[in-house]
Amino acid sequence: MLGVLIACEIGFWVVLVAGLAARYLLRMPRLGAVLLVATAVVDLIALAAAVIDLRGGATASWQHGLAALYIGFSVAFGPTLVRWADQRFAYRFAGGPAPTKPPKYGAARASYEWKLWFRAVVACGISGALLLAAVRLVDDGERTAQLDGTLAVLPKVVIIWGIVAATYTVFPKRKAA
Repeated sequence: MLGVLIACEIGFWVVLVAGLAARYLLRMPRLGAVLLVATAVVDLIALAAAVIDLRGGATASWQHGLAALYIGFSVAFGPTLVRWADQRFAYRFAGGPAPTKPPKYGAARASYEWKLWFRAVVACGISGALLLAAVRLVDDGERTAQLDGTLAVLPKVVIIWGIVAATYTVFPKRKAA
């Protein structure tokens, strides 16, 4: 299972770079768009591998939990990551405008941090739903005990991320004088 996850992570970046290269270096925007959408297919491969492994009788491990986290965070943060990479690739290789940077100060930065926190909530929600589905799918407490530990981490991620976002609201960073 770990090999599949590593292959999917590498595959995600290969497909992403191939999509950007097709779009900007080869001047084939349609092919580039297809490849960028295909990054989601890589996520589905990871999910399918985890389901097949569990349905085949495997005992759930941290790797199955990682697959669920990978899917959740890819769904929540994937479009943002693709947009981030697209801006930088266009700037570097196609004469596009300079990439936008997140705000550094004040209410704009706090708002940015809360938007990231919301994405983290979505990611943890998706990951949690997938983990619960895996527990139901296997329906064997001994085989899925490891997933309970992964489920227990998700609220902690949301809380810690929320505390970080709150610090930007309560103690906003200000421009140096």
